[in-house]
Amino acid sequence: MNIWLKLRKTAAITLCELLAIATIFTGCASTDLSGTEGAGHAAGAVVAGEDSSGALGSKDKVDGPQEDLVNNNSYVSLDAIPAYDGKAYVAVNNNEPFFTDSDMTTTAFENYSDLDSLGRCGVAYANICKDIMPTEERGKIGMIKPSGWHTVKYDVIKDRYLYNRCHLIGYQLAGENANPKNLITGTRYLNVEGMLPFENLVADYVNNTGNHVLYRVTPMFSGSNLVANGVLIEAKSVEDNGGDILFNVYCYNVQPGVGINYENGDSWLDGTTPQQSAQTDTPQNEGSQSSAGSGAGESGSSGSTTGSASSGSDSSVAENSAADSSNSETMVHITATGKKYHRAGCRTLKKSDTEVTLDEAKSIGLSPCGICNPPQ
Repeated sequence: MNIWLKLRKTAAITLCELLAIATIFTGCASTDLSGTEGAGHAAGAVVAGEDSSGALGSKDKVDGPQEDLVNNNSYVSLDAIPAYDGKAYVAVNNNEPFFTDSDMTTTAFENYSDLDSLGRCGVAYANICKDIMPTEERGKIGMIKPSGWHTVKYDVIKDRYLYNRCHLIGYQLAGENANPKNLITGTRYLNVEGMLPFENLVADYVNNTGNHVLYRVTPMFSGSNLVANGVLIEAKSVEDNGGDILFNVYCYNVQPGVGINYENGDSWLDGTTPQQSAQTDTPQNEGSQSSAGSGAGESGSSGSTTGSASSGSDSSVAENSAADSSNSETMVHITATGKKYHRAGCRTLKKSDTEVTLDEAKSIGLSPCGICNPPQ
């Protein structure tokens, strides 16, 4: 039996997680991008068509091969990534990450590249283990304005917010919350359909085994654009040399039904998705900003849209929400005296727990755990 069937047998598996597992373990939708022409971009903000070396920033910086690899990660050209075709991600290099034998360590570390001159994030690289996982609930991150940030809403999106402040390395993995070196402007689709399933796979594995997983996320920008076209996520379990966790995927920073100007973050309805409900508000995108503090000023959204924009709202509502599923079918875990509901295997579940539906958990007034980020 596949290990994930064992690990997940009591947990609710969302549709996006099932799709992620199918891609990872069957190798479908795989694109071999190793050794392609145009590869060789330096770490930091990885761009197509130019080198952009980024200095390394670190919360717990350690000497060793992982630091060298962050500074020399130059394997994939954005030009070689296939165009988005309706799937949230595509496997890269036959799903094999670009780690080397010298990277396989059980020493905990986290490395975050310094922001570049445009305020853009670079490579985030960590050895995920229980030592660096969060021990407290995450706080607010609304004060962080990643490069290209806009607060804008459209009715064609489930919670209406187009952009989330996307953690490169998810909070549930490393406990990094309001770190500007770890937050990019990403669509809800990138966050929930693209990145979250893979974060959950790694979190569940580490929580259940206590092992280590090398985990590297590289935002990929075109030229001097402020919004990344997508992110490259690599992961490999250390103790079993990739026996249980092994993937290399590119997740698309797109939103079905919405067009995006990656140069500055402006957006518009592209007419491909029917609106759920129309509004008469004239939308205004919040001024495009980089996290370095430079802004493009107030800018109307490109094209015509009928969604309203709220200046200053925190779009973190959906940042780590699970993929869409019926609350009456989604299962979560609770304790007899706790005030939160959890994912199976959450490290805060130290007492005996009970599996209930999400509806049942909400009906008795429980709120989602901020550490394991269960379905909401």
